[in-house]
Amino acid sequence: MTAWTHEALTYETMVRQGLSSRRSVGVADGVRSVLALQAQEPAAPYVALWNRIDGFDPNDLDRAFADGEIVKASLFRFTLHAVAAGDVPWARAAMRRRVRDAGYHDILDDIGLKTERVNAILERLSTALDEPRSAAAIEKMLAETTPEADDPARLWSALRAVGAFRNAPTTDPWSFGRQPAFLPCTAAADDDVAATGELVRRYLAAFGPATVADLSQFTILKRSSLKPVVEAMADVVAVAGPDGAKLVDLADRDPRSDVDLATLPPRLLGMWDSVLLAYHDRSRVIPDEHRTHVIRRNGDVLPTVLVGGLVRGVWRATGDAIEVRALEPLADATLESLDVEARDLRRFLADREPTVFSRVGQWWDRLPNGPTITIGA
Repeated sequence: MTAWTHEALTYETMVRQGLSSRRSVGVADGVRSVLALQAQEPAAPYVALWNRIDGFDPNDLDRAFADGEIVKASLFRFTLHAVAAGDVPWARAAMRRRVRDAGYHDILDDIGLKTERVNAILERLSTALDEPRSAAAIEKMLAETTPEADDPARLWSALRAVGAFRNAPTTDPWSFGRQPAFLPCTAAADDDVAATGELVRRYLAAFGPATVADLSQFTILKRSSLKPVVEAMADVVAVAGPDGAKLVDLADRDPRSDVDLATLPPRLLGMWDSVLLAYHDRSRVIPDEHRTHVIRRNGDVLPTVLVGGLVRGVWRATGDAIEVRALEPLADATLESLDVEARDLRRFLADREPTVFSRVGQWWDRLPNGPTITIGA
C-alpha cells in the first residue's frame, strides 16, 4: 500500500474541490461535486463557485435558488449550507441522530409535546408556510397554537432542527438577506444508516482521503456512530496516510505520482469556504502557524489566499482593489497571478457587493504585522 504524503493530500484536496482547475459544469453539478457549500454569509456560495466553475455566472445560482434546484438550510454542523435539492433527504436523515444527541428532542419533551403533537405542529407549520415567513411571524403563530410552550423562540429552534425547513430566497444581491424567512423543505429519508453511508461516500469524493475524525469534524456526527458505517462499506477502503495516519477513501483512488504543489493556481477563497472547515487536521490546507489568524475565536473564518494549495494570506475587498495581508512572503510571479484573480473577482463583485465580507475589517488590525499588498486595482 502506497502511503499518502502531506503534499499528496493537499494536492488531491485541491483536485477534488475543483480548485486545481475550474470546471466546465453547471451550478447544480458544481455544488454536488463538492458536497455542500458553506452559506452563513449570503455571498459565500457565490464566491465559492466563482473559484470552482469556469465562467461562473452568478445569475445561474440566483435561478437555482429561486427554482429550488439548490437549497439553503441548516444541515451539517447545524450551520447553513447550500446543497443540491436531491441531496436534502439523505443529508437530513444522516444528521437525525445528531439532532437527538444535541438535545432538540429534549426541548420538545420538556414542553410536554409527544410525537403525535409534534407531527401535528409540523404539518400545520408546513401548511401555513405557503409563502415565506420570518422567524418572528412563525414564533407568533406558535405562541397562539402551542400555548403550553412558554418560549416560542426556543420551540421554533427545536422544530427547525427536527422538521424540514429551508431558507426562502429573497431579492437581495446574493439571493438571501440577513433576516431569514422560511419555507417547507423535503423531509428526511427513512433509512438513517444508508443515508450516513451516502454522506461518507460523498464526503470522500469531495474531500478524501480522510480520517473518521475528519468526517466527524465536518458533520459533527460522533466518531462512534460513523466508524461502524465506514467499516461496513464495501466501496470504502483503508489507506495509509503520513506519519502512520489511518485514512479511508473510495476504492481505486491511489496517490498521484506527479504531485507538485507549485503547479496549483492561487485562489482567493471567500469567508467560510468549506475546504477550510472539512478536516480535524486542518494542516492539509491551513499551516498550523496560520490557523488562529484565519479561524477566529468567535468562529469567523476569514477570506484567504491559497498558494500551492495552502493558506498564505488573508484578503479583503475595498472600493477599488483587493488588499492582501501576507502571512508569509509571496513571490512576484505569485502576486502577478493573484492580480489576475483579483481583477476577475472585482468584476464579479461589481454589480452586487464590491466590498464583500466587509465585517472582515474588525479582524484586519488584529492580524500579524506584515505587508499589505494591493492587487486587482
